[in-house]
Amino acid sequence: MFDPTTFVGFHTWLSLVAIVAGFPVAAGLMNGHVRPRWTGVFLSTAFATSATGFGFPFNGVLPSHIIGAVALVLVVVAGFALYARLLIGRWRGIYAITAMLSFYLLLFVLVAQSFQKVPALRALAPTGSEPPFAIAEGLLLAAFVALTWLATRRFTSYRASA
Repeated sequence: MFDPTTFVGFHTWLSLVAIVAGFPVAAGLMNGHVRPRWTGVFLSTAFATSATGFGFPFNGVLPSHIIGAVALVLVVVAGFALYARLLIGRWRGIYAITAMLSFYLLLFVLVAQSFQKVPALRALAPTGSEPPFAIAEGLLLAAFVALTWLATRRFTSYRASA
């Protein structure tokens, strides 16, 4: 499917691993706890995928660079809240919000890339400005607004679970 020995393949695999790890991390937040192993995988691969995104050739600042920079800041803040501030006080909410937003941006890019790379989706939105693309991204945004709010409300104590 993707050749992990190429830079594009490596970047893609990092993204997919981060997305897969994001699901149990988000589920843990919804249940009020951190899943340490999944969280470590999620934060490290989310950081790596955003960082490697800057390794592609480009001229000028592109929207992908802005999303990548925002994603890097979010992951760094989430890691700082978790590992340096130990989720004490307001850092608990900051962690929940930044982890969820990091996950959202990964899925946002997945949807965008799917509309560019999957022929059936590309046919629905060849330029990325058609209603099917906007609806898909809008639904994802609406879902993550609700999920981020829930995760922040429910993440009230640090209880590690495997």
